[in-house]
Amino acid sequence: MKLRAAGRRKQTIFRRVVVGLISLFFALPLLGMVEFTTRAPGGGRTLDTWVTLFDVAAIDADYPELKTGILASAGLVLLTVAIMLAMLVPTMTWVRLRLPGMRRTVEFICLLPLTIPAIVLVVGLAPIYAWVAYFLGESSLWLAFAYVVFVLPYAYRALDAGLSAIDVKTLAEAARSLGAGWPTVMWRIILPNVRTAVLAASFLSVALVLGEFTLAYLFSRDNLQVAINTLGKRDSSLATAAALAALVLAFIVLFAMSFVGAGRRSRQTDES
Repeated sequence: MKLRAAGRRKQTIFRRVVVGLISLFFALPLLGMVEFTTRAPGGGRTLDTWVTLFDVAAIDADYPELKTGILASAGLVLLTVAIMLAMLVPTMTWVRLRLPGMRRTVEFICLLPLTIPAIVLVVGLAPIYAWVAYFLGESSLWLAFAYVVFVLPYAYRALDAGLSAIDVKTLAEAARSLGAGWPTVMWRIILPNVRTAVLAASFLSVALVLGEFTLAYLFSRDNLQVAINTLGKRDSSLATAAALAALVLAFIVLFAMSFVGAGRRSRQTDES
């Protein structure tokens, strides 16, 4: 017993040391960003940079590229998540119901973007976006089509875990036997049961879109990261503050995802 207790104590100490080192590895750059953005020109500390960042009038008047990037990223987030959910949820549900043999093929296609570098995606999508610009214009919102491909592997994994946790076939057949149509099955039967997975896929997509730079930059489109890169050439302190704020926002989104999933699981446990 003493040996087991000593082994557990060593494991606990080892875990704490590892977690502490990893936390320090991530915290030091963030603290450096905070120190840089609060550094006053004549010495000391000031919050002028952060006040400017959250001053809508000042950003609108003096830093229009940042405003454009924020609005573009907000639109890209909404459009990417909408297209991703409209494409993946019905497809994955239909494959499980009618085409189970195609499940591995669909999984392979959805995970394929993980193995393709962003520069290769740009080369492959460039001819397509030439036609997109011709028919739909050169708005940054149309980057959502490329971003759907970018977030596909992560969204697929989240949705696949949710669909694997329920008996999709039994639920769908029960609803159909009671006279429900397929739209009703999807909206009132499948979606409520995979709500946590849908939220997880959406939050992951939001975090990825907010942090994406390569595709937008190489396609010469505007988004938050491109705006921060442009802003850094004339105001490095404000650009660093904007980058830190975007990073914290993405962290909060991912952190909220864990609470949503935990809340859902606790309610299911209480009901059972």
